[in-house]
Amino acid sequence: MMEERNLMNIPEEKFTFAQRDARIHDTKLETKPIGYFKDAWLRFKKNKSAVVAFSLIVILLLFAIIVPFVSHYDVSFRDGFYKTVLPKNNFFAQFGIWDGCTKKQESQGGYDYLHAIGQETGRTVVVKDIDHTVDANGLPYYTMKVDSYAMVGFTYANLSEKDYNALMDYQDQTGVQVIYPLQQTHKTNYVMGNAGANFWYKLKNEDATSAGEAVYDENGNYIPNYITSENKEQANYRSLRIEGDNGGEDGNTWYVYAQKNQSGYKVRVDYFEYFRYKNGVEPEFYFGTNIYGQDIFTCLAAGARLSFLLAFSVSLVNFLIGACYGAIEGYYGGAIDIIMERISDILNSVPFIVVATLFQMHLANKVGVLPCLLFAFVLTGWVGMAARVRMQFYRFKGQEYVLAARTLGASDARLIFKHIFPNSLGTIITGSVLAIPGVIFSESMLSYLGIVNLETSSLTSIGTMLSNGQGYLSTFPHIILFPALFISILEISFNLFGNGLRDAFNPSLRGADE
Repeated sequence: MMEERNLMNIPEEKFTFAQRDARIHDTKLETKPIGYFKDAWLRFKKNKSAVVAFSLIVILLLFAIIVPFVSHYDVSFRDGFYKTVLPKNNFFAQFGIWDGCTKKQESQGGYDYLHAIGQETGRTVVVKDIDHTVDANGLPYYTMKVDSYAMVGFTYANLSEKDYNALMDYQDQTGVQVIYPLQQTHKTNYVMGNAGANFWYKLKNEDATSAGEAVYDENGNYIPNYITSENKEQANYRSLRIEGDNGGEDGNTWYVYAQKNQSGYKVRVDYFEYFRYKNGVEPEFYFGTNIYGQDIFTCLAAGARLSFLLAFSVSLVNFLIGACYGAIEGYYGGAIDIIMERISDILNSVPFIVVATLFQMHLANKVGVLPCLLFAFVLTGWVGMAARVRMQFYRFKGQEYVLAARTLGASDARLIFKHIFPNSLGTIITGSVLAIPGVIFSESMLSYLGIVNLETSSLTSIGTMLSNGQGYLSTFPHIILFPALFISILEISFNLFGNGLRDAFNPSLRGADE
């Protein structure tokens, strides 16, 4: 009662009219409207694992696209002398990592051999002596860290006269010695004779008359498989170019740099420099080489490009076939759905590996290995997409907006493509993306098992690389490491990315993370 009396006593001037002349209406929206795809993108960005996975997929895709164009090598490149060399990057090699070095154990002869290669070429072959042991028979063994590139040392090359002269001109222009003296580490029973323009020989210890005996120096040390001159000017490669002179002489050692025969010249080359002369770059393989001397870095990019291309093609074809097939099933239903569904069940019951094997056995010789593999993926691969689209059509075709459009006279095609299909697009896109890693893994599995062979002179695949490297897992693990790491990262990234897309395109999750 007291409160009522107080209200009655409020002065009139305390009361004022609110919005006497103003029109009351809703406030204008200050933000832009958010569409379906933008809303999905905003939710996708909040999934950190999916964003990281998408970034990794982009990096791997760029690697597959760019590397074959910028690499100094290609899939057809093979080098028998630099096979199974370890990964090396010249920049990181300065810090003692990624330097192409390996741990190696050698006897006294092997130890001297590697050290003398470095003495003759001026490059470090034995990077570090680790251990020195003597076995029960008194034979010494050395454990050391060796540069797998420098230990190749010297090789013989048979050159035509044109190639020989070109190599000599290269040496003259660059000042880099490629051709070294022909070697002889055992006594022979021939003499120097007339070298002339036909043959060049080198004779060590001219008084040697018995053949097959090892050669030792004046201190009784075994002379390994090369000759090192103490007089660099006397043994210079240019001084013994075949121009009719009989070469230089340093004591009792004759240095002969080329042996002429009917096909050209036989020379002994420092293969490190000879490789640079032939290829224009210093031997440097970021992921090492395989058993055929192929650059794993380039082959992996080429194999990944093939896998991506095959996976995207299969996913696109399966999307088109499955979307059309599933839309007809789900929209019309009834007898049409039953008949089409039984056809799908029959195709889906056929094992994929059986289809792929039969295609390779009976069609590969006619149409090629890759088209056969594509046919095998497409023959049954669209069934899952069709089932997914069919389920979405059954879900949405009874909605009010579809009934309203049908009442207004919309055709079946308009109802399918304008009203039902766009609402099921999120699930369909997610299914298509998740099909990509499945195709890549299946192709790799078939290549690994030897059912499909995609390796040619200019083509390879990740599965083929894994198959070729499995026998060297204990001796040269880098051959199989990088392809296995690549496909592992790719599969995990695609799964996380697909899960992120599924959550982003799911309308039921709108507002759940606010």
